[in-house]
Amino acid sequence: MSTRLILRSAAAALLVAPVAACGASDSGSALEIIANVTDRASMESVVEAFRNEHPDVEVKVAYEETDTLQKSLGSRLASGEGPDVFTVWPGSGNPASVQALVRQKHLRDLSTRRFSVLIPEGAEPVTKIDLHTYVVPVNYSGIGVIYSSGSLKRLGAVEPRTWDELLTLCEKARENGSPLLALGNKTPWVTQLVSYALAATTVYGKTPDFDEKLRFSETSFSSSGWKVALEKYQEMNSRGCFNGRPLATTYEQTLRMVAKGDAVGVVQVASSLSEIQDASPGEEFDFFALPADNDPENTRMPGAVSAAYGVNAKSDRMTNALKFVDFLGSATGQNLYNQGGATLPAIPNDEFKANPALAELAERQRNGTTVPFMDQLWPHPGVQQEHFEQIRNLFNGQATPESALAAMDQAYRTRPE
Repeated sequence: MSTRLILRSAAAALLVAPVAACGASDSGSALEIIANVTDRASMESVVEAFRNEHPDVEVKVAYEETDTLQKSLGSRLASGEGPDVFTVWPGSGNPASVQALVRQKHLRDLSTRRFSVLIPEGAEPVTKIDLHTYVVPVNYSGIGVIYSSGSLKRLGAVEPRTWDELLTLCEKARENGSPLLALGNKTPWVTQLVSYALAATTVYGKTPDFDEKLRFSETSFSSSGWKVALEKYQEMNSRGCFNGRPLATTYEQTLRMVAKGDAVGVVQVASSLSEIQDASPGEEFDFFALPADNDPENTRMPGAVSAAYGVNAKSDRMTNALKFVDFLGSATGQNLYNQGGATLPAIPNDEFKANPALAELAERQRNGTTVPFMDQLWPHPGVQQEHFEQIRNLFNGQATPESALAAMDQAYRTRPE
């Protein structure tokens, strides 16, 4: 028997006891949950069903922007003002990631919960630390092009499968009065998405073990396909693939542009598809991998656990908090969280019916042509923050691909205090 199977069997023997045995009774106030604003529809579906199943539990949910949540969650938890259950980013790439919050002792160990032994092996590196589970992963998402099928048809075009086809389509869209892709680099976290989508192919397509090599100083951002990715990002901009003034355009504005037909599509996480669909009922939207090579067989798509939730280690409502994450980890919770959006359950089950627009993501998940979201495996949040800054510098003319990657290499080697 393999070591992993032995560990899973041992964990199964310790499966969750009734939640009432988890400690003292909860205080009388409502269970407080904070979720990323991009996951509002998903969370509301889960909360409604949870309330029906647990009518005695009062639940209060707040939604916050990605940047606000990542920057402030740790300090709120440290001050004792944090929520009971909250969005946690998989891996180690930002201040609200699993690794960062575990280091600060803010997360309850969830290793004995039933869902823990059902987490797929591929998701374990970004959800577990030293074989301990600290979050319940809820969805599997990808980064690619969300686009209006009608807008593409009006151009007389089909999804581009090669780099040259992509640039040709950018030109054709411009000639017809709108950009192919809306780009909202005023919102810091959006800056990374195009480079991630390109690097999936230019870096990981040729060097699948890039992150391991980077960790052991056998390669660098500067000496890898990251340089090609940033050069292609710049070329897309110079060739008119994006709207004018991306640094003055927000995430919300880009979604409205696609919904209204002012842009054909947008490079985004797949979960944003549901928001675009809600803003444009009756329109058909789809999703494909952004090509960065002229051989479609080489194309890779960033695909990984996108959203997860943790429990405040010092929650006064621990019993109800554990009830809620158990519900999130169940097949019912997983399916509700993903049914209205463009994501797949992070803990798969046979009952889920995927959004048809997710066909390519689901196929790539099955055939192994996805790669992790890059920041999930970076050693600390400073690398991602440097990436944000350097992409902005590229777009305002204050950096080159070479200088941007040199700065990222420096950030990678320098752990913040």
